[in-house]
Amino acid sequence: MIAGLIPEPPPNTRAHPYRGLSLQEVDIPLTERSILSYLDGREVYRRTDFLALRNGADVALVEVRKASLEPLFAPVVDARVVSGPAETAWVHDADVDVGNATALAGACVPGALTTVVLGRFEHVNFLHRPQPIPVRVTEVVPPEPPKLLEQARQAVAFDEDLPPVELLLDAVRVEELAAAHPSAQYLLPCRGSGVELGAAELSFLDTRPAERADWLLIGCERSLQFHRHFYGDEPQRVDLCPRSRPAAAGRALMKCCLLERGLELGEQTAVVPWGANLDEVREGLRKLLL
Repeated sequence: MIAGLIPEPPPNTRAHPYRGLSLQEVDIPLTERSILSYLDGREVYRRTDFLALRNGADVALVEVRKASLEPLFAPVVDARVVSGPAETAWVHDADVDVGNATALAGACVPGALTTVVLGRFEHVNFLHRPQPIPVRVTEVVPPEPPKLLEQARQAVAFDEDLPPVELLLDAVRVEELAAAHPSAQYLLPCRGSGVELGAAELSFLDTRPAERADWLLIGCERSLQFHRHFYGDEPQRVDLCPRSRPAAAGRALMKCCLLERGLELGEQTAVVPWGANLDEVREGLRKLLL
């Protein structure tokens, strides 16, 4: 007898790993009564937590509990119809990595409570009530796209443990800082960004200009330390450090020159070094999201 004790699954529920979903073709009507009757006492594989039942074009998603996890197969003792045919979409897209929650979210059909995806390698998974979690990536621009955002995208694309993520660029734009602080000459930390500031004269701290000029430094605390070492004084400065941005609600990933290796965590922030590697970026996202 089906117990009826399985609670409604939360947003972003998926089979993780995706072997926890079994796709089965059935010839029963995909109504709740028919599904529960069909599953009552039926054997399923011990790793199966969800069933995607298909009858023609109709699909339903069901969560199940087994009598035991020990034998290879065990009878179903409880089940919940998570979404019926009217609420469940079917997507066949061979480019979707169904082990990746963010990829699943990108394949979801708008308005569907659940989307079942037949994806790469003919593997199947689902996402129920997709609600990607926003993470602000605070980074200096140019270059664009900025490196930290690209690294975060790479980490999200291969980390199968992360929930669905929406990466939002929070750009610290050098041009905007310069426009808000007009000067005939600017000193920027390095040449690599390719920034252009109109008719203003540009110098770059990483070239260690031979003569001190009456410039405005657009740089962080580390740039100020370099300037002191090179010229023995402190210039006028506009801070561009991502950590100096006004605090905003929600999770944020950013980087800082003063951090040379590892990770610094706040309540909802993860700070990686300016030259962070992909492992550090991935760990920062994991600390924010898991």
